[in-house]
Amino acid sequence: MSVFEYNSQRSDLIIPEYGRHVQKMIDFTKTIEDKEKRQNTAEAIIELMGQMVPQGKQVEDHKDKLWKHFFRIANYDIDVVPSNETMPTPPVQPSLETLPYSQSRLEYRHYGKYVMRMIAKASEMEDGEMKDGYVLIIAGYMKMAYRNWNREHAISDENIRSDIKMMSGGKLILPEGAHLDFLGSGKDQSQNIPRHHDRKRRGGQKNRNSYKRKKR
Repeated sequence: MSVFEYNSQRSDLIIPEYGRHVQKMIDFTKTIEDKEKRQNTAEAIIELMGQMVPQGKQVEDHKDKLWKHFFRIANYDIDVVPSNETMPTPPVQPSLETLPYSQSRLEYRHYGKYVMRMIAKASEMEDGEMKDGYVLIIAGYMKMAYRNWNREHAISDENIRSDIKMMSGGKLILPEGAHLDFLGSGKDQSQNIPRHHDRKRRGGQKNRNSYKRKKR
C-alpha cells in the first residue's frame, strides 16, 4: 500500500489560503453523524481558520465571513448552524448567452465592415455630385481593399460595379467608364519629390569653390 499522495490524486483546493488540512477536516466533519459533535467540530474549525488569517479580525463581520468560507469549502453540503444562524447559500451563476454575431453579407467580408457602413450612408444621400463623388471613393476603396486581401487575383472595375450594386440593394449605381485605380496604386511617391535641396547644396558648394579660387 502506497503511503504517498500525489497531486493528481488530490481534490482541488477550494480556498487555497486555508490549506489542504482545513479542507480535509471540513470533509471529515460531514461524516460525523452526531449533530452536536458535528456542530462543535465545525466551530473548532472556524476558530482555527480565524487563527490562520489573523489580519481578518480587523474586518467587520469577520466571523460571518469565516462561516461563509467554511460552507464554500464544504460545497454548501453540511448540516451545521453558523453563529449568526444565517445559512450561506451558493452564489447564483449568471447565465451565459451566445453573442449575436452578424452572419449577413459574408460573401463581401473581404471589403470590411466599414464599407458596408459607407454604402448604407451613401444610399441615404440625395442624388447629386456629392453622392456620386462619395460612391466613387467607396468603389476605389473597395478595389484597393480587394487587392490587399487577395494579391494573387485581380478584380476588374466591372466586378466592383456589380458588387456595390448588390451590396446596396440596387440603390447605388457606379457610372460607366469610372476608373477606380486612384487609390493604392503602389507607386513610390517619394520618387516624385523634386530634389531642390540637392541642387541648391551642389550649387552652393560650386559657388564657394569659385570664391576660393578668385580669392587666391
